Amino acid sequence: MAICEHLSSAADPSPRTPDGCEECLAAGSPWVHLRRCLTCGHIGCCDSSPNKHATRHFHEVAHPVVQSYEPGEQWRWCYVDNAMA
Repeated sequence: MAICEHLSSAADPSPRTPDGCEECLAAGSPWVHLRRCLTCGHIGCCDSSPNKHATRHFHEVAHPVVQSYEPGEQWRWCYVDNAMA
């Protein structure tokens, strides 16, 4: 199976808010798991979290790939192609 072009060309930016979801930290909201945008380093909460900020970030700015920001996890997800690596 070929990897999508977004996943194969994803960058490795530094996390903008290494302590947690950028929007949840600002609002004092809880999250479940975190995702890092591989275009800009935005840290957002997953779709199991109340606010779903990682997916919301994709819909607002169209950055296609996130990586799990959980310890021990390395998987990446492309929103555009619904593909995982």
